Amino acid sequence: MSKLEELLLGVKVEWLALGDVCQFRNGYAFKSKLFKVKGLPIIRITNIDGFNIELKNVKYFDINDYQSNNLNNYVVDKGDILIAMSGATTGKIGIYNSEKTSYINQRVGKFIPDQNLILKKYLFHNLLLYTNFIYELAGGGAQPNLSSNMLLSKLQIPIPCPNNPEKSLEIQQEIVRILDQLTETTNNLKTELENERQIRKKQFEFYREELFTFEEGEAEWKTLGDITQIITKGTTPKIFSSNGINFIKIESFNNNKIIPNKFMFISKEIHEKELKRSILKSNDILFAIAGATIGKCAIVSEDILPANTNQALAIIRLNENINLKYIFNFLQSLEMKKYIEKFNKTSAQPNLNLKQISDFKIPIPSIEEQERIVNLLDQFDAAHTAIEEELTNEIKLRTQQYEYYREKLLTFPKN
Repeated sequence: MSKLEELLLGVKVEWLALGDVCQFRNGYAFKSKLFKVKGLPIIRITNIDGFNIELKNVKYFDINDYQSNNLNNYVVDKGDILIAMSGATTGKIGIYNSEKTSYINQRVGKFIPDQNLILKKYLFHNLLLYTNFIYELAGGGAQPNLSSNMLLSKLQIPIPCPNNPEKSLEIQQEIVRILDQLTETTNNLKTELENERQIRKKQFEFYREELFTFEEGEAEWKTLGDITQIITKGTTPKIFSSNGINFIKIESFNNNKIIPNKFMFISKEIHEKELKRSILKSNDILFAIAGATIGKCAIVSEDILPANTNQALAIIRLNENINLKYIFNFLQSLEMKKYIEKFNKTSAQPNLNLKQISDFKIPIPSIEEQERIVNLLDQFDAAHTAIEEELTNEIKLRTQQYEYYREKLLTFPKN
């Protein structure tokens, strides 16, 4: 018999409303016009990923801008549990693991457990179990919106051995220990996967630079404008639609691939008239020419057409006698990075115009050599992709294992 089985032997469980075991704090309405590039971090709904609080794209504020306000109630410390109250991430839970103090923005809620009744991590794992129920409370649909009063009154949490708080917390602690152990295994695999990606990226970039190094006479240097049918860009339409023609922005990119579930949409009329110049074709290269993602690129595939794009992405349509993937790889080379830096040494918002893109020089060897280089890069990439897929599948299995045991450990019979 396991320790947990011994602890649960003959124990009664009482289901209490969430509001009976914890308080709840809504966030503060920080002003977007006062956001800073550094300072004190603001946790927004977009920073909650469903398990953790992601701080990569966090906004900041200066405490001096809010001297007349008491912001102590909106502090987030390590171990705090947050929830997104509206938007695309409604109902998602995250635990704050940073040592740095942050503050919660409006539409972000913080749970404040009664430590005499419930452990923070026990509450956290329970909330993860009921994310679908929480989403339903928010109304689901296109505009979900969660009410804290409804959340606190409708969601119930199982409290083992309610008449003996000391034993109850001991049972909760053992459940947390088991679930945390499973979570740690998954997190270690995710770290391993990210390390593998970084190693793969560095090795691939080194190998690519070696293949793009030519002796005199082995390649003819031509501008991108010399080897293209067209280099242009799109426009942001005045009106978007709920469906229709795919509209691709830089947010639709992930690891130099276009992700369909990140598309916006425009009407056929806007596509064919107002944005006629930027109608995309299969094998077009989309190249980011502005902002933090400058230089990021992807190839347009047949299955996402018809499609259009905006002014932040250049459309590069090659001549037929040039290998598409050869040019695509060279656009991501160190040569292009240096070229971008050449024009943006002092700019906070880097950008390239279409003429600068057109003037970029590329070594063009024979078509046979282009194909050889592409084949070698594809083989190198495939080997590392296989390792990545293996790790990704293992993470999926471990996540499923965690979810299985979470349900087993936290699903108590209701009286």
